[in-house]
Amino acid sequence: MRLHRLELTAFGPFSATEEIDFDALSDAGLFLIQGRTGAGKTSVLDAVCFALYGQVPGARNAVKGLRSDHAPPTLAPRVVLETTVRGRRLRITRSPAWERPKLRGSGTTVEHAKVVLEEHERGEWVGLTTRLDEAGDLVSRLLGMNATQFCQVALLPQGEFAGFLRAGADERRKVLERLFATEVFTQVEKWLAERRAATGRAAAEPAAAAASLADRIAEATGAAPPRGDRPAAVPPPRRGDPVVEPFAEVEALPAWAAELAGAHEDVRAAAEELRAKFAERLRDARRALEDARALADRQRRHAAAMARRAVLTERAAERSRLASLLDTAARADRVVPLVAAVAERHDRARQARRWAGETRLRAGELLPPNASEDVLAKAARARRDEIAALEGARAAAARLRAIEDERDRLAAELRRLEPEEARIAATLAELPGAVEARRAELDEARLAAAGRPGAEAAVGDVRRRLDAAHRRDQVTVLLAGAEEAHRASVDAAQQARDRLQDLRQARLDGMAAVLAEDLVDGEPCRVCGSTEHPAPVTSLALIPTEDQVDAAQAEYDRAQAERERAAGEVEARRTERDGLLEAAGEADVEALAAELAEAERALAEADARASEAERLEAALHRDELELDRVVTARDENGRALTENRTRDAALAADRDRLRAELDEARGADPTLEARIARLGREAAVLDEAVEALRAADRAEEELAAARARARAAAEAEGFRTPEEAADAAMPDEDQAGPRDKLRWFDGEEAAVRELLADPALAAAAAEPAPDLDGLRAALAGAEELHANAAAAADRARHRCERLADLCARLADAVRAWRPAAERHEVAERLAGLASGKSAANRHAMSLSAYVLAARLEQVVAAANERLDRMSAGRYALVHTTDKAAGDRTKGAGGLGLRVADAWTGLERDPVTLSGGESFITSLSLALGLADVVTAEAGGTEIGTLFVDEGFGTLDEETLDEVMDVLDGLRDGGRAVGIVSHVAELRARIPAQLRVTKDRAGSTAAIVV
Repeated sequence: MRLHRLELTAFGPFSATEEIDFDALSDAGLFLIQGRTGAGKTSVLDAVCFALYGQVPGARNAVKGLRSDHAPPTLAPRVVLETTVRGRRLRITRSPAWERPKLRGSGTTVEHAKVVLEEHERGEWVGLTTRLDEAGDLVSRLLGMNATQFCQVALLPQGEFAGFLRAGADERRKVLERLFATEVFTQVEKWLAERRAATGRAAAEPAAAAASLADRIAEATGAAPPRGDRPAAVPPPRRGDPVVEPFAEVEALPAWAAELAGAHEDVRAAAEELRAKFAERLRDARRALEDARALADRQRRHAAAMARRAVLTERAAERSRLASLLDTAARADRVVPLVAAVAERHDRARQARRWAGETRLRAGELLPPNASEDVLAKAARARRDEIAALEGARAAAARLRAIEDERDRLAAELRRLEPEEARIAATLAELPGAVEARRAELDEARLAAAGRPGAEAAVGDVRRRLDAAHRRDQVTVLLAGAEEAHRASVDAAQQARDRLQDLRQARLDGMAAVLAEDLVDGEPCRVCGSTEHPAPVTSLALIPTEDQVDAAQAEYDRAQAERERAAGEVEARRTERDGLLEAAGEADVEALAAELAEAERALAEADARASEAERLEAALHRDELELDRVVTARDENGRALTENRTRDAALAADRDRLRAELDEARGADPTLEARIARLGREAAVLDEAVEALRAADRAEEELAAARARARAAAEAEGFRTPEEAADAAMPDEDQAGPRDKLRWFDGEEAAVRELLADPALAAAAAEPAPDLDGLRAALAGAEELHANAAAAADRARHRCERLADLCARLADAVRAWRPAAERHEVAERLAGLASGKSAANRHAMSLSAYVLAARLEQVVAAANERLDRMSAGRYALVHTTDKAAGDRTKGAGGLGLRVADAWTGLERDPVTLSGGESFITSLSLALGLADVVTAEAGGTEIGTLFVDEGFGTLDEETLDEVMDVLDGLRDGGRAVGIVSHVAELRARIPAQLRVTKDRAGSTAAIVV
């Protein structure tokens, strides 16, 4: 990834629009971002990260407001970044969420975050997306890293890595977990732990089941469980408890259970033999008692049959009388229904004659009294025909009523519309004039409010000039003081220089005498090499020592540095004063304050007129809407009046026509409905008379036929007349008693005959009576013995069946326990290794910690390549797997760092390093981590790097080494940006991005 151009608008400390050409800076390979503290150097890096990921690095991301407080209220914050990633030229435009003033009224409204992602293709920018999530996903996929990784790889926040260098394993682990994808290894640890617990529960459950079954076997047999072979049952483990180990002697339980089952099978066989023996005795006793009971029953039945036959012989006459009575009643029953039918037909004929007389009397009021049936029918039909003809007139009557109702409604509507027409006309006479007057007033207010932007601009201009004038006066005073200090520093530097030159000259002048003092006869001269010294120089003047010359040099250096600082201060004050003079001019503060008050008054008047214009515009809009509404109401009212009157005239004509038709249809009756009702009543009376005459004739015919049928039936059954048959009839309830007695006689005779004909009963009557009491006592004794033997056999059988079931279930439990125990052993071993809690894990490191330790080892190797150069071969980072004293997390070892000192040959804690040593060590660590993260994430090569602060702690020699390392990062065309305010770097790095701050906000300028 290489940056090309960055544009910032109202972002961070930048109040206006600042454009940074990274291509121009990158041409030098190494460039400096410099400025005063708080100017906005780091904000440039924030803008790059925000453009790519929509967030800024570190703790600054928690701050909601990214918009500049110096920017005008209506200026929208925006960051535009052009960059090349994997050969694709992209332009990302992002705006953070901010609050802008409402376009109407007071207050603010929220503008949500926005993004536009474009790609340069075939000479033009093509939009890719405007969705925040899609843009972030595309950038992350192209770069191959998330925002956290990018901030660590491309921005190199040195201060954070100093903390990373000194941190404990727990804090270091958190940082590495954010940078490297170790979630899968953490999930493996969690899965193995869960698997260990699950297999432990799976192994404990069948073991507990086997123990429970052994207890039940012992309970069923009454034997004691094998205490030495089987431990007590243990419930399944709870979450977090250690897993219960499988039973050690579970496999001994099936053999113990089988031995008990064999012993109880022998007991069962003996009980079955005893039960069979007593069952045979019981059968013999029961068979003897049943035979005796059967003989006694046959003897009793034969004696009872003889007694019943004697009773039937005595009641033979009664039986004959009952049979004759029931025969006569049966013949009469076949005639009685016909006699009853004659009486019924006679009653119907009498009622029909009475009804015919009554209806003829009512019909006599309409026709002659003796009118025939045909005359009555014709008269009824004629009246119904007339009713049918009058039904058509009913629709006309309904239509007449509807017309009257509609005319009443039209009259009410007319009474409402006529006054409304007068009111609308009066309103139209006044409203147009009021609308025109309101429009003229609005035009005048708009004309007055048009000057508001100019007044607002004038206020802003005067206010800026006034602020500049205040600062100009302050800077003038500060400049005078700086110039005075500069003159003093120049004099002091000149004096120090003169003293240094004097001391150097004096030492040079006396150098021969100094050398002569060291000459020894016979030893060579250090200048000419001769061993003879014929005339050594002597001097009486005081010769300065080398230490005095060095002290003078140091004093001169300090004076010269102070001179340069004072010159820089004078230049800065003078530049600031010149800029303020351009902004404020020579006008004094009082005049500018008066001018500002006048401009603010003009702006207040313009604001008032603008508010008045808005009010008048709303009022004009309401008046115009009211005028349109009234015109529309007038048109609708006139149209409704015309339609009302036309409709009323048409309805009046229809009303007159329908009234004439209805008068003709009703005749002499008061109304049409009255005429229809009268004709209906007369037709009903005539129809009833016709029906009554016909019913009377039918009743007479049916009465004659019923009398003939009754006479024929009586003669056929042997009676002279139907009345004689009716007298001989007997009700069913009277026949029930004789019929039941007769059936009893028949049944009793057949039963006695069948019993006396049975040879078994006859043979039994000839035998002696049996001893039933003795046989019952023998049966009771046999039943008691058999019941006791059967109960014992049943208990033995049930115990054997239960033992067989429990033994089978015990064998199943043991078979289920063995593979579960094996699986738990494997899971326990793997989970202990992965969590670092097993003795087999020699380093006591969890799987995720081991992976992070491997990544840290790679980081240390990459960091030592730079640290060796920066520290001139003295220091090297050492990765240790020992657990530190402050590391509280179990299994989190392997993340220790030590520093090897080649001068002492010892390793020490990083916290013992000095400020400069910590800087070069943490910078090396940051560069090494950047290399490893880039390779791990599979991301694109970073073509533009930034190193943020920390150079002020380095001495000149170490700074040279650090600069050489940073200069080496440019290999392959990579550009490196250093963020610092150290003065020494300004002289070393010519390509610079200078960030300047003032009251109106920060600005950025490129110096190459």
